[in-house]
Amino acid sequence: MEIPSFKLNGRIWIEMDEEKVLGHGRVELLERIHASGSIRQAALQMKMSYKQAWDLVNHMNDGFKQPLVISKRGGKGGGVALLTPFGLEVIGEFKDLQQKFSQFLDSNSKK
Repeated sequence: MEIPSFKLNGRIWIEMDEEKVLGHGRVELLERIHASGSIRQAALQMKMSYKQAWDLVNHMNDGFKQPLVISKRGGKGGGVALLTPFGLEVIGEFKDLQQKFSQFLDSNSKK
């Protein structure tokens, strides 16, 4: 019996102490914060609440034991949020893992 063709699919995420700290959506949030300089703007772009975005940022910062995002409260002109060099490195490492994972899925699919 011949196995029909199939395509493997999946997602990758990073857990620390059995808690998800980084995945596709969180990387997108970090990239949007980096592009806009604002957690509020990133949250709006992703159609999530400001509180949810803040909670995710805090969870990532706590999970990695050092900040990925630093923010300064705003006054009249609003605050600013910046990715740390470590945050940028984490994004790069995640994207590298994601590419390797995609290659694994492709090479193990039956065409």
